[in-house]
Amino acid sequence: MPCRVVDTSHSLRAFLNPLPVENVRITGGFWKNWLDRVVNRTIPHVYRMLEETGRIENFRRVARGETEIEWRIADDSDVYKWVEAASYAVAYTRDEELHELLDSVAKDIASAQDDDGYLFTLYAFNKEKRWQNLRDMHELYCAGHLMQAAIAHRRATGEQFLLSTATRFADHIADLFLGGKMRGVPGHPEIELALAELYRETGRQKYLDLAAYFLDERGRGLIGGSPYHIDHKPFRQLEELVGHAVRMLYLCSAATDIYMETGDEELLAVSKRLWRNLVGCKMYVTGGVGSRYQGEAFGECYELPDVRAYAESCAAIANVMWNFRLLLATGDARYADVMELALYNAVLPGLGLDGQSYFYVNPLADRGKHRRKEWYRCACCPPNIARMLASLPGYIYATSRDGLWVNLYAASTARLNIAGAELQVNVYTDYPWSGEIEVELEPEKPLEFSLYLRIPSWSEWSEVEVNGAKLEEPRPGAYYMVRRMWRRGDRVRLSLDMSVKLLKAHPFVLSCSGRVAVKRGPLIYCFEQADNAVDVWSIALPSDAKLEPLYEENLLGGIVSLTGKGYALDLETWRERLYASSWQPRMREVTVKAIPYYAWANRQPGPMVVWVHSARE
Repeated sequence: MPCRVVDTSHSLRAFLNPLPVENVRITGGFWKNWLDRVVNRTIPHVYRMLEETGRIENFRRVARGETEIEWRIADDSDVYKWVEAASYAVAYTRDEELHELLDSVAKDIASAQDDDGYLFTLYAFNKEKRWQNLRDMHELYCAGHLMQAAIAHRRATGEQFLLSTATRFADHIADLFLGGKMRGVPGHPEIELALAELYRETGRQKYLDLAAYFLDERGRGLIGGSPYHIDHKPFRQLEELVGHAVRMLYLCSAATDIYMETGDEELLAVSKRLWRNLVGCKMYVTGGVGSRYQGEAFGECYELPDVRAYAESCAAIANVMWNFRLLLATGDARYADVMELALYNAVLPGLGLDGQSYFYVNPLADRGKHRRKEWYRCACCPPNIARMLASLPGYIYATSRDGLWVNLYAASTARLNIAGAELQVNVYTDYPWSGEIEVELEPEKPLEFSLYLRIPSWSEWSEVEVNGAKLEEPRPGAYYMVRRMWRRGDRVRLSLDMSVKLLKAHPFVLSCSGRVAVKRGPLIYCFEQADNAVDVWSIALPSDAKLEPLYEENLLGGIVSLTGKGYALDLETWRERLYASSWQPRMREVTVKAIPYYAWANRQPGPMVVWVHSARE
């Protein structure tokens, strides 16, 4: 089976079906640099850290009968996420050396499975502790990541043994919870969306039934009834996003998956309601989510502090995953917009340009103390970033009954079968630095179908041409359909508005009051001390600021920077005062420079800020 990130090819209500990872080649530009970095540096680095910290060795210990297991909070899942990332990389590159290493780790995992199907290294030899604390222990969470890893491994390699391991564990869990032997839900949602995908892979109805069971049993107080665990009320009654951000968005992803498989319209309605809550008052301008350090949680509406932003990298990944599923379920470009926003500005900052350092937390302002680390004791983010970015080719294109959809713009080639014939699509672009995109179509024979191009909501104007003939102007925030009889060599040109925009926040976002953020195309920008002669926290921009883009090949791996005239607040008038009753702001004109937010903290430490003062002239 092709290595799809999400396989909706036979789903009851899926509107779109993504192309497999191996059917897409990223041929150059921005995303080729990132994918090469992940394949050549991040995946090997994460593997090395998993070995150095004993996470993979735990499985070998169990297989040898050694009872001493070194354990952090969810060690097994870190290994599973690496297996998933490596599987996507093998599907994409067909690298034999990585394939061999992947199979070796997969065999280590399988060797630790109990005769009854149970697989959780901490309790391998403590059977009396199994399933006793669903709220705090991560047995079901880790089981979900095993299932996702096994599915990716099967699709990438064609080998069955790890999938057999995962299905044996899934059968064990189904026997407990569907068989009436236990009642409960996982403290950390994740297995629900994995079970939906396991159902797609195997066709076994009980896996989908188990996913629905865990979704609908939640909120009945079985694990304490706290909003942190999203257990305070049933999912179908939720009016807002609450609790631990990763947990919440994984649960939303599962609900959308279950809708696509069952056609349960109530689940889609709840998902849309919660999505409106997300984008209406609980999402950072970067697409990051989760504002509180306490509980890694969503806060109240408009509670979006910048310096104390939590915005966990895993939560950004969950945001991409959920919006991708909503896109597949509906074909609505709004979800693709948020998916793209979070991918560029909330996921990418989590990985350093060295490919071997990581952010767990992503503040929007800093005094120079927050730096990426090589690893974390709770190491959920590094392998999660690896699997997200390794799977990227599977997010770019999708198909519907009548055509091909381009969700993300990247220099790439894709192969697919459409309307009963073979089609190759070539995309030429320097996006996100340029808004010029050219799509070349090469069907094996003249072929009628629809081509859907996403017009981002931030592009206030755009132009589409087919073979040089201009078409009707597209509407922002929607897919633009071009239907015709396509012939080899036909070309579609899309031009997007890449002008620099100053964004303001809702007045209730108090930390952003009187401030503006800078956006160009899909990228949010920040001001970092390394590029500016004044303290960046003192920078102010007028409403008509002219920030000129310049591609700098040798800066931060190649970026478009923005430079122009701004102001710096005169801080000398404050001296050692913290408050004053009569202070007239004084500003002086300065040259300011901004870089994409994802690229910050890759040079010498220094202050950084996304939201700068708004200068009122």
